Amino acid sequence: MFLPLDERETPAAIDPGAGTLAWESFAALDRLIGCRMDFFCYHRDRAGSLPLRQALLEEHWSYMDRFEEQMIARGPVFEEEGDDAGLLGSVHIATFSDAAAARTFAFEEPGYQAGAYRDVMLRRWRNDLGRTMWEFPGGRPDGDGYVVVGLGVTAPVAQAVGPADAGGLVGGLIAYGPLLSDDGRTWVGTAALLRAPDRDTARAVLGGDAGRYTEIEVHSWEFGGRR
Repeated sequence: MFLPLDERETPAAIDPGAGTLAWESFAALDRLIGCRMDFFCYHRDRAGSLPLRQALLEEHWSYMDRFEEQMIARGPVFEEEGDDAGLLGSVHIATFSDAAAARTFAFEEPGYQAGAYRDVMLRRWRNDLGRTMWEFPGGRPDGDGYVVVGLGVTAPVAQAVGPADAGGLVGGLIAYGPLLSDDGRTWVGTAALLRAPDRDTARAVLGGDAGRYTEIEVHSWEFGGRR
């Protein structure tokens, strides 16, 4: 189960071997570094923006360099075939002092300022794995990376949905956590990055409780950063 944030308990790690959540109090850590929040930021490209995105690539990387120490995960979202083939956007998960700082990060990004995106999803997020993508023990995705975003009927954060471990999916999790209201008290969905053999398997990480989600999207994803 998930415990409410106001009890200062939050999932710190998922044990791939046991398939269970391990818990750790963050109260002492909060006293040392102050209250900080993680946010899931998904810039979604508008149609025909690829040339602009390519022209702004160095400027985008330079901007993200400023947040290197805060970054939990990052990378491009894309489709390899079908009507939506090509770059769809990019995901950044990072830690900020408050929601205002997260909004500044999202909306001062060069691509957003230049009009490259059709919209931006910015939601508070909880790092249930307690690590960054660079600490993922399974290695970089090699054509098998996915981003899964499920938006659900809002509920108290204590009712947040944990990952399903069908086919050993937990072992492929790179990042996983609930999407939350800014105050951290309301669950609004789930966002995950993972390695999986195919799209349907990746989607299954959200579990069989389909009634909890009103919308689910799954796209290819890979590690981002300078290359």
